[in-house]
Amino acid sequence: MNTLRRALVVAAAALGTVAGAHAQDYPSRPIKWIVPYLAGTAPDTAVRITGDALSKILGQPIVVENRGGVAGNLGAQLAAKAPADGYTWVYSSSPMATNMRMYRNPGFDVMKDFVHVGGITQSDSVIVVNPDSGITSVKQLVERLRASPGKLAYASGGVGTPSHLGAELLLAATKTQALHVPYKGASESTNAVAGKQVDFALALVGPALPHIQGGKLKPLAVLSPKRNARLDQVPTLAEAGVPGIEVVSFGGLAVPKGTPAPVVKKVQDALAQALAMPEVRTKLEASGATVRPSSSEVFSQSLKAEIALTEKLMKAASIEAQ
Repeated sequence: MNTLRRALVVAAAALGTVAGAHAQDYPSRPIKWIVPYLAGTAPDTAVRITGDALSKILGQPIVVENRGGVAGNLGAQLAAKAPADGYTWVYSSSPMATNMRMYRNPGFDVMKDFVHVGGITQSDSVIVVNPDSGITSVKQLVERLRASPGKLAYASGGVGTPSHLGAELLLAATKTQALHVPYKGASESTNAVAGKQVDFALALVGPALPHIQGGKLKPLAVLSPKRNARLDQVPTLAEAGVPGIEVVSFGGLAVPKGTPAPVVKKVQDALAQALAMPEVRTKLEASGATVRPSSSEVFSQSLKAEIALTEKLMKAASIEAQ
């Protein structure tokens, strides 16, 4: 073995020892978990429930930091630029993948800038209106849209979010028009319908559920293959007469690219342990989410598939990148 090769082998072994030691000590201080959405949204709720369990497993505080704005791009940008040491996590989700096509320059690459540790939850979308509107079905909503082309307004959690794409697909499928009013997040868009600022929205079940249970929102249909367990009396959009449109949002945990593999493995093991806890699953499902644990590989493939699906949906709904 020549001198250069021997030096490289020694250096590689030393790096492996350092990484192993880092993983053995990890975590030795608090961890920051960035949520690229507002407090009170479905991702925020999922992170706080899961983070509480992970904190106990790992023995360190997990500090949730909400960085909403530009459909999640701002928080994702911050996470992508964070040190790759395992002390900054981000809630990686289908909207982050969607933004790879919805924005010409999102400021990050969901597949290149992160290591996706694993999936956590999936959330269904539901069409909601204000009860005072007098609209009680999808059919009546479509009739109202046709009677006043372009006059009704719908809210979304931001350009390129599932709520935006899903609404545009609904409008395209029913050959109707409506004004798009984007908000900073799902909770704000849901509040806009409850407050009669807009006529309808495609809300995530999580943030919408308390309003529905309190009688402030009327659910018309869920945009999922089957009925939501928390809204089992509400038909799917296909059952309501508009087949072929399914909009779900999913999310998980990611760390910046370059995070040592032993550290990633430790986080993966902790996440799997947390999501196997009955009390964690019960809390997540009570919030309106469906628990969907998945491996790094499966979750990464889901994000890749979401990018391809977004391209298809944008074309179908004639949406241009921002």
